[in-house]
Amino acid sequence: MKKNKYHILILNGPNLNLLGLREPDKYGNKSLKDIINMLLTKINKKYCKLSHFQSNAEYKLIDYLIKYKNQIDYIIFNPAAFTHTSIALRDTLLAINIPFIEVHITNIYRREIFRKKSFFSDISNGVISGLGSDCYVLALKTIVKKLKIRI
Repeated sequence: MKKNKYHILILNGPNLNLLGLREPDKYGNKSLKDIINMLLTKINKKYCKLSHFQSNAEYKLIDYLIKYKNQIDYIIFNPAAFTHTSIALRDTLLAINIPFIEVHITNIYRREIFRKKSFFSDISNGVISGLGSDCYVLALKTIVKKLKIRI
């Protein structure tokens, strides 16, 4: 059944609030606010609500997901360093059962060996990695297509 308005959450983990300042050779010059604003220009607000939450604290991400689980239809999730460490976030995503796409600005498979393991990839609906801030745009386009949202 098609809904009148879908809610997509952009969820970001630790240090992504430093985008634009942090290692621009790896992460680019766009701030997280720039990325969110770019995504907002790509949706039809009549059919889609886009919200954003970022935290450097694992428990805040978990609490946010649990609090709003009944209001979210899809998630674009950049777990950042939690990709390689957070079984707790993984368990939360399994428990709330909201589809999500995992995104990474850098190619985690071309970096340090410990970054090659993701606790989320096998439970996600897809992974987009290494394409800079375009990862978010590609994830949004995929979700819009899956949910059949007018843009």
